[in-house]
Amino acid sequence: MGESEEHSIPLPPASFEFLVFSLRTQAEMQLGLIHFGEEEEPEPNLQLARHTIDLLSILLEKTKGNLTLEEQRMIENSLTELRFRFVNVSEEAGQTETQKA
Repeated sequence: MGESEEHSIPLPPASFEFLVFSLRTQAEMQLGLIHFGEEEEPEPNLQLARHTIDLLSILLEKTKGNLTLEEQRMIENSLTELRFRFVNVSEEAGQTETQKA
């Protein structure tokens, strides 16, 4: 076993839930809602966040009828919350730009 394998973090099993969780976390990071130890809060990347939210939306559309109730609720709730947060962050970014002008 190589040195890098000995110190690697075990990966969770691949699952639909983990895929949704991963995309949701990416969108939250892109919206500037999650950051890791940076002194300043990161600037949101609204274009990238919108793209990630759209990917989740496509995933919901393409898996319709093939999900358990729990999976369906998880992806729908994630999309609802991310869309709400996207609007909030967009409005805050617009107010910040107005104040700078």
